[in-house]
Amino acid sequence: MPEQFPLIEVPLDAPEADEDLGTKEKFWFRHHDLGRCLFKKARPNTGEDWAEKIAAELCELLGLPHADYELAVYNDENGIISPSFLPSQKGGILTLGNEVLARIVSNYPQDSKDLSQHTIDNVFNAIGDASVNLPIDWTPPERISYATETFVGYLLLDAWIGNSDRHHENWAFISLQEKIYLAPTYDHASCLGRNEPDSKRKSRLTTKDAGFSVQAYVEKCNSALYARVGDKKTLKTFNAFCEAQQRHPDAARVWLNNLARVSSNDTLELFECIPSNRISQTAIEFAQKILELNQTKLLDTLV
Repeated sequence: MPEQFPLIEVPLDAPEADEDLGTKEKFWFRHHDLGRCLFKKARPNTGEDWAEKIAAELCELLGLPHADYELAVYNDENGIISPSFLPSQKGGILTLGNEVLARIVSNYPQDSKDLSQHTIDNVFNAIGDASVNLPIDWTPPERISYATETFVGYLLLDAWIGNSDRHHENWAFISLQEKIYLAPTYDHASCLGRNEPDSKRKSRLTTKDAGFSVQAYVEKCNSALYARVGDKKTLKTFNAFCEAQQRHPDAARVWLNNLARVSSNDTLELFECIPSNRISQTAIEFAQKILELNQTKLLDTLV
């Protein structure tokens, strides 16, 4: 049995400042080894903590730049902590995707009423600006030279893990010393079927009804990206990656080759590092099946 991931106890007097972004209860605090960290409470029976941790470890297997996450406990409540990925040097500023797009897309909405301008083309145009550099202190794989090529990897990750939350605040730029960098990928808790109750997971794993199978489940996974302005529905995560693949086929091939090197044993070992009181065996089997099915479908595009 692999050694379990470390569990960080957050002191009761740790909170320094609340974080308003997003819907989860969270606060910033300073950890003696990790520096400035964000604690995010995991809502009961949602799997938000283990999903975030596993997603970060899967990023590591793919070679993607990513926010780090550690399992944590605060006031007897489960959660996750993430060290700030802003450079410690004074002046590092995070600019979220909605702010980026508002500068270059006419009448880009700042609310959630109509986000159909959050299109693949608008996002790639923004990231493709010549001033946007690769993520800070990240060594890219061979043949990955641009921020756009890196973002192709983010979309491959989304399609692999079933991340439905790549909305316009879940990608960003970092400004530092008059330079702009793509932020590492972050905030992946909406993945791997982590919110499904075990009863439904078990049914999907064993059913002979194709419409209720795990395969049917993964095929319904929507991204938060649109194909065209005015569309009523977002792209599926797989189709969002395919759109990126059409625009940057060489980069897609790099990330697909990295994915091809990941085995089911590699991913199972990660799940076995999660304490059993945080994830059930059924949840592991369900998540493993999601990864297997999505990996196969993605690798079928490798030509």
